[in-house]
Amino acid sequence: MTNSFERDLIAALPALRRYALSLCRKSDIADDLVQTCVERALAARVRYDPGERLDPWLFRILRNAWLDMTRRMVTRGTEIDVTETPEAAIQDGARVTEAVLFLHETERAMAALPDDQREVLHLVCFEELSYAETAEVLGIPKGTVMSRLARARIALAERLGIN
Repeated sequence: MTNSFERDLIAALPALRRYALSLCRKSDIADDLVQTCVERALAARVRYDPGERLDPWLFRILRNAWLDMTRRMVTRGTEIDVTETPEAAIQDGARVTEAVLFLHETERAMAALPDDQREVLHLVCFEELSYAETAEVLGIPKGTVMSRLARARIALAERLGIN
């Protein structure tokens, strides 16, 4: 039988995967990051304060795992996945096509943002963390979160041609 910590950890998996994808932009690497995060969280569960939200603690673990992984990748050099192919839109209809195109354009615009802005934008807008929680995950002051988010929103709007 699972306890509350394990149930909450399982419930957080989709959000962890989204955050991992926003960091690395490759599903196989994102899956590895989530697995590493879960392993580390289970191993360190005695250090988790049940009075706090679990998500920010998990996001911090995942981000640290990402930083560890990128440091290791620097020494390995460039790797290319030869099986990767672009996804094609399956659904028909002008609205669906337009929405898919705008989504892809938005993803490209977000990918073009500096890493620090993209991270803050993802945690606040997609994962719905507060500024304080985002600051805790990233290890930066709350005011820095606010300014990075403001710059990210402006840059994203400019790239998408939104006034």
